[in-house]
Amino acid sequence: MFLHNFKYRIKCIVKDKQMMFWTLLFPIILATLFNLAFSNISSAEKFTKIKIGIVKDSDYNNNKDFVEFLESASNHKKDDHENKLFDIKYGSRLEAERLLEDGKVEGYIYFENGTKLVVKKSGIYQTIIKSVIDDYTQSISTIGTISKYSNGADKNILRESISNRVDYMKEVSTSRSAPNTTVNYFYTLIAMTCFYGGFLGLKEVTSIQANQSTQGARINVAPTHKLKMFFGSMLAATVIQIIDIILLLIYLMFILKVDFGNQVLFVLLTCIIGSITGVSFGTFIASIVKKGEGIKVGILIGFSMTMSFLSGLMYDKMKYIVNENAPILSYLNPVNLITDAFYSLYYYSDHKQYFIDISVLCLFPVVFSIITYFVLRRQRYANI
Repeated sequence: MFLHNFKYRIKCIVKDKQMMFWTLLFPIILATLFNLAFSNISSAEKFTKIKIGIVKDSDYNNNKDFVEFLESASNHKKDDHENKLFDIKYGSRLEAERLLEDGKVEGYIYFENGTKLVVKKSGIYQTIIKSVIDDYTQSISTIGTISKYSNGADKNILRESISNRVDYMKEVSTSRSAPNTTVNYFYTLIAMTCFYGGFLGLKEVTSIQANQSTQGARINVAPTHKLKMFFGSMLAATVIQIIDIILLLIYLMFILKVDFGNQVLFVLLTCIIGSITGVSFGTFIASIVKKGEGIKVGILIGFSMTMSFLSGLMYDKMKYIVNENAPILSYLNPVNLITDAFYSLYYYSDHKQYFIDISVLCLFPVVFSIITYFVLRRQRYANI
């Protein structure tokens, strides 16, 4: 009887178009919209060459050292034309003014009693140009001071030693992957989808309650134990939810190219535990709320979306605001625990935080299931 009920509940769930839309199609649509919205963020932050103008006049010939310095500072590596810092345009003072007015250069440099910079507005590019000029001026001043107080110092050797600077600081990443501001949205989307499995759990509880559905009335008068039928139904709902999550995960990884790191087995484990938690949460809401199915669905959606919001689904910094001001909420929010588990797999080099998140998360379906069991076990009806 258990397998019979399990098989037919699978068929009923799959044929429920509304249910399949919210647990499978809606997350895929939302993920696609996220991908369209975030696709240009990384390219928008990409640094582009700074266009500057240099006035070629009689004073230009007396400042060729600075021009050579500017051209050498334009490359991170020798003969590296792909990583140029500046795109230099030469011309007369009138041409430089016209280029600046037309927005074709960020500023232009001319030489008159020193090195002068002309800009139309202030900004990051203009600040970089000014910093390079100041750096050159300070270097020349340093060379002059050393030459003045050091007998026999060769200016060319000094200039070469100052230009060949050594960075004694080494940048070391504390994470296994490069920072990505968008992955948290997709992680929270998966966590939200896990809790959309609560619709399935809610439906299965409603279907065995005699005061909620005609199917529940028939089950309660049938000779078969209703809790045995309920466990078969719950297993069917959980299997369908796990399949939905895996399909969403495949879509994110292979179609949208969302990076989940290289620990696929742990990612799958998180999805399975998250799905079980979501389905059990739906049964918990359906069992303790005595109102109609519509009220139960509204409460389920309200809790799911609130937990998703606090996890960063709508505003990515909300997750960090909660962690900073009310860290206990991070562990009382199962959606946040699922998101954190993905996050720790992507960024951290060890699994300490991951196992903490998963261990706490496993407590939720146990608590939800125990409460659901005792509530349903005690339900009796005066008449059906």
